[in-house]
Amino acid sequence: MNVVVGADIGGTFTDVIIVDENSKTWSKKVLTTTDDYSRGIAEAASDLVIRAGLRSEQVDRVVHGTTVATNAILEDKGAKTALVTTAGFRDVLELRRLRVPELFSLNYQPPSPLVPRRRRFVVAERIDAQGEVVSELDRQTLEQVLDSIAAADVDAVAICLLHSYRNPMHENVVGEAVRRRFPEKFISLSTEVLPEIREYERTSTTVINSYVGPVVHDYLNSLSSRLKNDGITGSLDIMKSDGGVMSVEVAVRTPAQMIESGPAAGVMASARLAKLTGHPNLITFDMGGTTAKASVLESGLPTWTTEYEVGEGITLSSKLTKGRGHALRLPVIDLAEVGTGGGSIVRVDEGGGIKVGPESSGASPGPACYNIGGTEPTVTDANVALGYLNPDELAGGNLKIDGSLALQVIDEKVASVVGSSVHEAALGVHKIANAVMIRAIKAVTTYRGRDPRDFTMIAFGGSGPVHAVGIARELGVSTVIVPPASGVFSAIGLVTARRDFNFVQTVIATVDAGLEMPVSEATTVLRERAVAALTAEGFDEDDVVWSYSVDVRYLGQAHELTVEMNLPANPESLKNAFFAEHHKAYGYAPTDGVVELVNVRLTTSVIEDDDISPEFELPEAKTLKSRNAFFDIEEGFVDVPVFTRTALTSGSAEGPMIIEEDDATCVIPSNCTVSLDKFNNIVIELS
Repeated sequence: MNVVVGADIGGTFTDVIIVDENSKTWSKKVLTTTDDYSRGIAEAASDLVIRAGLRSEQVDRVVHGTTVATNAILEDKGAKTALVTTAGFRDVLELRRLRVPELFSLNYQPPSPLVPRRRRFVVAERIDAQGEVVSELDRQTLEQVLDSIAAADVDAVAICLLHSYRNPMHENVVGEAVRRRFPEKFISLSTEVLPEIREYERTSTTVINSYVGPVVHDYLNSLSSRLKNDGITGSLDIMKSDGGVMSVEVAVRTPAQMIESGPAAGVMASARLAKLTGHPNLITFDMGGTTAKASVLESGLPTWTTEYEVGEGITLSSKLTKGRGHALRLPVIDLAEVGTGGGSIVRVDEGGGIKVGPESSGASPGPACYNIGGTEPTVTDANVALGYLNPDELAGGNLKIDGSLALQVIDEKVASVVGSSVHEAALGVHKIANAVMIRAIKAVTTYRGRDPRDFTMIAFGGSGPVHAVGIARELGVSTVIVPPASGVFSAIGLVTARRDFNFVQTVIATVDAGLEMPVSEATTVLRERAVAALTAEGFDEDDVVWSYSVDVRYLGQAHELTVEMNLPANPESLKNAFFAEHHKAYGYAPTDGVVELVNVRLTTSVIEDDDISPEFELPEAKTLKSRNAFFDIEEGFVDVPVFTRTALTSGSAEGPMIIEEDDATCVIPSNCTVSLDKFNNIVIELS
């Protein structure tokens, strides 16, 4: 048997799928159990096991995407953490980088460090940038630090000494002493989390790892125990921010790798679809109940970045926008995220303008139309009022709703305040939500030197297909694809992702003659670390695909671009690849500039014996009850036919129409041609 469960937790809904040995797939969308996230997963998985006619013990593997680590930072609910660093560098977290995200704001305040100054301790030692010992580690100051940690009564400790990425000797000694004295605490060493140049980013990433460590440890232990209690004893894997998966044991040691765990899964599912359909350049648009995420695929591949910040409302990775969050210098799929989802709360500001998000009603109390306690208007309420969503039930009947409550709350708290009809106000909410999400898509396209008109959009998430066509039209995108099971699409990315391991080694060298030696030394070190990690996980060298890349920049630049590298390293090939990437990113690339290598990276991806290809049983082709929908103020309400996806098999059709499914609803206005391709994707061509 090869039965796999994928579980993706969102702020409003939890999506779970199960794939059997014949690739037959079942799915379930339930409200997120915010009191205990693991409960919703275990209950939904157990229900799907029964629906699939299986036994719990037949589940070989559970793959999970979660925002638990992110939420710990956003909600300031991480562990009480201490930082140990080199004397003179106690305030690195305060000094940060001299980037201000609000250029003309004199009152902007950066986020408070995750470790306050009173819990930052220093040891006397010094290693220089070449890895040479300048001052030996002072054991007396180390003992004083150990006593200070004991007095601080912390739950976690982060250790980051100056230039330990070049020579970890002192950091290892400190780490051993701390672990020996405090075996019950969560300990992170920068040499284990991020052995890479840049003091602030390395310190911040190590601190993040410790700050979320106990929270993630407790959550994953709870999930493992609950699954086992329900008879699901297969292995548990966790989605990483870079789109690969790791074992639960690795996740517990380095939880910083799972900061963008959930959103990455949708991008990986999109990469699989790009390969199947022959649409290599995609804008991924994922709108759930709490947030909307956007990314791009070029030549069928995601784009990755290490320029990332988390916390304090950070919404995108950018070299130009810094200071809103805490630096996380680990590989992350390049995403932009905004606080606009189906549950985003709508309000009218003092100037009479409609604002959408970033606050969300979440799973509890939820939108007003859910009738489970929500009293504030949301985007979902607006879409129900407009006739886009079923006014009686969602999620395949698992969620009963009251459409009259949506009309009531939009009328009382939006329309009456701005002086419009309830439906005009609802349309305004819908369009403003679109405008906010367009900013996220531009952040990964036009802000990166990419033209959205050169891409096809793939829309998924519970709310994505409702808004996708309107957004695509504003951006000039001519084709929108809505995949089968679009509402649980990210869960597909979980079960189809591969296990991988990432390693980095700093090498400062000019990309020119003589490059082969430093690269060879770095790859040897990286390969040794990779083999050790693979062996610990039960894999052999022949079980993986080895791929190398390098971070490269012009001499004097502050930021690098990452390009692939083949061995043996060829300076001319590397420079040409860098010039091409620099031109794509910035619009220019002087070929006479001196190019400098900063880091060498190694990724090992486990070769899977079987390629998992989830196949959903589609509902029978039928026409459902039509309903009035409001697309335009001048046109007013129009009667719109409602179909199941498979009703499109007879050929192309013209909008407007609504395609209703158990996990999502696809809204197609007029001036669109709709068809179903051979993979059962809804393909919408905008005229």
